Amino acid sequence: MKYRADINGLRAVAVLAVVVNHVGIGVFHGGFLGVDVFFVISGYLISGIIFSEVKAGNFSVRIFYERRIRRIFPALAVVFAATLVLAYIYCLPFEIKKFSQSLLAATFCVSNLYFWGQSGYFEALATEKPLLHTWSLAVEEQFYFFFPVFVLLSYKILRQKLGIFIVLMFFASLAVGMLGAYYRPVAAFYVAPLRAWELLMGAVLAADVLPEMRSNAWRNAASLLGICLIMGSIVTFSADTLYPGIASVVPCLGAALIIYAGRKGSSWVGAALSSAPMVFIGLISYSLYLWHWPIIVFHRMGMLSTDGRWPSLEIAVIIGVSIFVSWLSWKYVETPFRNKTVSATALYRFALASVAGLVLASVALLASNGLASRFPPNVAQIASFLDYDQSSVSREGSCFLTPQFARLDVETACMQGDAAKKNYLLIGDSHAAHLWFGLAKIFPDVNVLQATSAGCKPSVDPARHEDKRRCRKLMDHVYFDYLPGHKVDVLLIEAIWRKEDLPLLPRTLEYAKQYAHTVVLFGPMVQYDAGLPRLMAVSLLKNDPGYPERHRLDFLDELDRQMAALAREKNVVYVSFFDILCAAHQCETQNPNGVPILYDYGHLTTDGSTRVAAYLREHYQLP
Repeated sequence: MKYRADINGLRAVAVLAVVVNHVGIGVFHGGFLGVDVFFVISGYLISGIIFSEVKAGNFSVRIFYERRIRRIFPALAVVFAATLVLAYIYCLPFEIKKFSQSLLAATFCVSNLYFWGQSGYFEALATEKPLLHTWSLAVEEQFYFFFPVFVLLSYKILRQKLGIFIVLMFFASLAVGMLGAYYRPVAAFYVAPLRAWELLMGAVLAADVLPEMRSNAWRNAASLLGICLIMGSIVTFSADTLYPGIASVVPCLGAALIIYAGRKGSSWVGAALSSAPMVFIGLISYSLYLWHWPIIVFHRMGMLSTDGRWPSLEIAVIIGVSIFVSWLSWKYVETPFRNKTVSATALYRFALASVAGLVLASVALLASNGLASRFPPNVAQIASFLDYDQSSVSREGSCFLTPQFARLDVETACMQGDAAKKNYLLIGDSHAAHLWFGLAKIFPDVNVLQATSAGCKPSVDPARHEDKRRCRKLMDHVYFDYLPGHKVDVLLIEAIWRKEDLPLLPRTLEYAKQYAHTVVLFGPMVQYDAGLPRLMAVSLLKNDPGYPERHRLDFLDELDRQMAALAREKNVVYVSFFDILCAAHQCETQNPNGVPILYDYGHLTTDGSTRVAAYLREHYQLP
């Protein structure tokens, strides 16, 4: 397959989209879709090589996998070694254990399955997982583990009809992927068979079953449409977009149109993508993808950090360092192995030694309990709350629905009124669910009902529900079935509020007031850009009491004031967590016994939940 500079430029678009999204440049909310573009490119290039060699009768499984090892493993092994060192420097014991587990999974190309298994709603933030990005490499390698052999065997039977069979495989995989995205979105994100259609889209282009695009006008139109689909999805899609699914088809189709248009000639878009800067970024794109994410994660753990004092400078430094390190990796690691300067024997020895070293290091870190002994006891104690069992706070698995427990009958189990007691109904997402423990403890004379679901804004407007399957069903039942027919003394409404949620509240509050004696609106929870126990542990290590406060998300202060004004306008009770936890010059982080108020970025521990409920009972006259 001939070299195409425009495809290197397309790689640059994909990797830059991912990088700018990960560093938090706001306009590129959908930059994560760059991974989908990578899949199409990979499917086209690798499948093209497989098809041509199979048809020529000189395909070798051994040589194919040797090429994959040369392409993928050397740079990956260097990144793994570097992250090991950085994890030792910056990670706390629980984080080191999690990192070691992910390193083992990534070393054996199953990190997608590992992160799928670790994808519970209350899992650590993505920015605390240095190897999270390796899931996409695992998906690719699992696909290529089977695909070449499958093509080789199929060609012996189908011959000239192989291309048609690849097309049928693509549509079958697409159908399965779309169904998976609807019914099992987390699995559809991580599991290779449910992402295979993206790689197969590239394979269809390489299979020579489509008519060539020989007209300049058609090539320009197709490539312009393609780049518009990619850039449009990067700018307009966001983390709230239901993904994967139809959303992922858009950038994939865009990439396919650009690749297809450039097969038989140039285009305006192809010329732009073939420019020297774009080709350079495309050449280092693999290393840039590997390096940028660990740099971002360890930056947020303290590396290259100014504690948020100069965020624009930090972003520029992260991008600059990522590009420089990636260039070094491309020049001195990738290129010698790919150009066969390193012999096959040396390659295999390097690979085996690297795997053995990574496995031994991971096992040793796990056996040492994450090197907990190197931390002072008070630091290790605070850090242990990163491994907090939150189920007793929120009742996950019984009255708090998450994707893992979406079929539970909350309506029957958790919403039974008691005629002999006051009935308080708590509705919303996880930030509502973590209030349950404290309410049940501090209000023993009250029957605390619960209707909560992950990612579920407690709105009467179904169009605003983030999860339109689980959430809409639950909220429609609460507002339109349950409230009109049941006695509710107090309706407690809470969620992970953001500014864009404000328009959904007026109608919701007006409706709720018709059926509940008292409506209580909770404002945004005090939140941080990392797990609070981590911030508290680092503050002890640095002897810097103000460290957690500098990492608090201060944009929520203004949202709290806006919601308080709205509550007054609608004549409902408003509870501000900032009034409860931040009355002093900085927000409370722990109770008198040293137990953190939060166990992650913004979810209450049992002690924190009790603290909030006690304040509610003392300062508010609820029926």
